[in-house]
Parts: sequence; C-alpha cells; structure tokens
Amino acid sequence: MSSPSTSAADLAFVVRTIARTAVDNEGAFGDLDAVAGDGDFGFSLARGFEIVLADWDTLDESSPEPAEFLKKVALVISKRVGGTSGPLWGTAFLRAAGAVKGRTELGSADAVAMLRAAAEGIKVRGKSDVGDKTLLDALIPMTDALEQRLADGGPATAPELAALAAGTARGAADATTPMQARRGRQSYTGERSIGSPDPGAVAVAVMAERVAAEWEARG
Repeated sequence: MSSPSTSAADLAFVVRTIARTAVDNEGAFGDLDAVAGDGDFGFSLARGFEIVLADWDTLDESSPEPAEFLKKVALVISKRVGGTSGPLWGTAFLRAAGAVKGRTELGSADAVAMLRAAAEGIKVRGKSDVGDKTLLDALIPMTDALEQRLADGGPATAPELAALAAGTARGAADATTPMQARRGRQSYTGERSIGSPDPGAVAVAVMAERVAAEWEARG
C-alpha cells in the first residue's frame, strides 16, 4: 500500500487540535478524574496546553522540522502541566520527536512511529503497561490498529486512518471501565477505581475523535 503523504503542517494541525481539545474538556476530564482520583487531571492538562496555544506562532513558525516543533511542545508541557501528567505527556511528545528526527516530510508510517515511541516513553516514565488502567490502554490499541491497517495493505486515506484511530481509542477507553487501576493516583483507591473509565484513556479517545472529525472537515 502506498503510504498517505502528510507534512509538518498536518502534524501542526493534529497537535493544535489536541491542545484545543484539552482546554475545551478541562471540566469533563476533571470530573472523570474526581471519581477515583484527585480531580486535577483536566485542570493540569488544560493549563499546559493553554500555553502551547498562546505560544503557537512561536512554536510553529520557528520550527521548520517536525522533530524540533515537537521538542518545543514537549518542553512547554513538561514545565507547565502539573502532577504526574506533565512528565508523562512531555515524555510522549519528546519521544515522538525522536522518532522523526531529521525528517521534513512525513507519511502515515511516521505517524505510527511517533505514536509507538510516545507509548514506549510513557511505559518507561510511568512504569506502566496495557492493563494498568492508564492512557496506554487507549494509546497502544490505537497505535496497533493503525500499524495493522498499514501492514494489511489496501487504500487508506489520512481521514480514514484518523477515523480508525478514533474508533479504536474510544472502544479501548470504554473497556477500561471494569478495570482496577494499578498505576497513578487512582490506584490508591483500590476497588473504588472500578466502574468508571480511566481519564487518561478517555482523553486520548476524545482527542482522537476530534482530530478525526476536524480532519474530515478539512476535506
């Protein structure tokens, strides 16, 4: 299968959409986190991505290479996002940058490589894996689905891949509901973490859904 081509502009579109989603869903993500956590997830994520949006022109225009752009986003998030989310999300963007170092044009295989690198970075930083009821429970299945679609061959446009990512992430996030948290603050509540989906996994799903919807709207 020929890999759909993309560009630094497409990457910037995705990151900006993620940032807007984090800010717009501050209350919803916080309420979900309050069920079994300390409730600051939405607030922390929004504050960091607010800075990304406020500094957008500087981040985007001064970073011709995707890797440099992602590194700058990672630095902002690491410094501005509080709690455990800052190091995890900052690491995700930093590892994604490393996956495309030196590249100016990107393809769908690069998108998978960035997602995979981000997930591996979160695994190490958070000492977590699939099944621990974290954002990895949405991020890794989503990445696996994209990788499998590319391996299977056949036509796949960027909007189709975005839709696949969104659908997979949503199903995976919903599947965290019966799990008991084994990492993060929610793990401190034991069985009380059972019965609600993981906030981080839901955030990944909501972000993927918005990227898919807005990419489709781009035509």
